[in-house]
Amino acid sequence: MNKLAMTEAIILAKTERQLTWEQFSADIGCSAVWLASTCLGMNSAPQDKAQAIAEYLGLGTEVVEALKTYPTKVWDQAVPTDPLIYRLYEVVGVYGETLKEVIQEKFGDGIMSAIDFSMDIEKEENPKGDRVVLTMNGKFLPYKSW
Repeated sequence: MNKLAMTEAIILAKTERQLTWEQFSADIGCSAVWLASTCLGMNSAPQDKAQAIAEYLGLGTEVVEALKTYPTKVWDQAVPTDPLIYRLYEVVGVYGETLKEVIQEKFGDGIMSAIDFSMDIEKEENPKGDRVVLTMNGKFLPYKSW
């Protein structure tokens, strides 16, 4: 089973059970963001989590094996047209250079890791319209001089 077939099986089972990522993740003991990313094929799961995901959804060993498989992280290079994803591209387009300047001013020349990384998504209720709060937490990796 490849990652695409795995994702389709997981999403179908999740939908049939009317689960949210929050509920699903709480029940198996992990982050909702990590769980969604893994189930969508962009991360691999260790044996215990792969087994827990498949068992929770009533899926077989082929899903466990696909969840454990290391992904090839490739995505469409065109700017996406889905409005929510496009807005994240817009944020980086507008604030990317600013983020780079401020991060490197505080930390030096380097990057924020997307490997040693966590992310949280919260809803902040606001009378002017609810707010999306994204918290990205990545280890700083300085560029090496040699």
